Amino acid sequence: MSTATTTAPVFDPAAVRVLLCDADGNLFPSEDLAFLASADVTNCCLAELGVDRTFDAEELRLAATGKNFRSTIAELARDNGATDTLTPERLQWWGDEEQRAVAAYLGEQLEHDPRVAEPLTRMAERFGLAIVSSSALPRLDACFRATGLATLFPAEHRYSAEDSLPEPTSKPDPAVYLHAGRALGVSGAEGLAIEDSVPGATSAVAAGFPTIGNLLFVREDEREERRAQLEAVGVAAIVSSWAELETLLR
Repeated sequence: MSTATTTAPVFDPAAVRVLLCDADGNLFPSEDLAFLASADVTNCCLAELGVDRTFDAEELRLAATGKNFRSTIAELARDNGATDTLTPERLQWWGDEEQRAVAAYLGEQLEHDPRVAEPLTRMAERFGLAIVSSSALPRLDACFRATGLATLFPAEHRYSAEDSLPEPTSKPDPAVYLHAGRALGVSGAEGLAIEDSVPGATSAVAAGFPTIGNLLFVREDEREERRAQLEAVGVAAIVSSWAELETLLR
């Protein structure tokens, strides 16, 4: 895991230059949809590995939120004693297969959401915007096209733990945030991370960026627990919408 800070960074609204935005579950409600598509691929991969276990979409969501497919499969293989049968070549093949299935499904299902687009369009007049995600770039591209957010987050400002690093990884490893910070020339209070998941917030805080927890797309019955979990990993504040974040930054 990459070298990172051990104390929660201080949030100073006046210092913020760039908003470092997680994508799935933060900018669009993609996670439930993605797990519907991913569950079939996950189960086929586990069957190939000889693992006598299957996941429905909800079970997979609870096991894998905030992580990418590669990390999830590697953990499941390890937990079920199948690490030796998961070769790098097969992990690559299954990762590519999952990317294709999920990107196609999200491109069909996601829609424009003014609750996200309108506040972000206004904030883009004051701050730089960047994506810092565990998801693969093709999946992100499909989501941005479907939701109409592509112009706010051009390709050169999208950083993927799956595709942008020398070695693919996943949050909570801070590597993708550290990489994004170097690429953008921001560090500490200059970059404000916005995350919905615990692994994502852990990654951002460990990389030294003050972090805001966003509950917009978190299920109502999970919000109290998620709030407590986000506070425990060191987020500076928690909001329930992008409009609330906009107000916080004024």
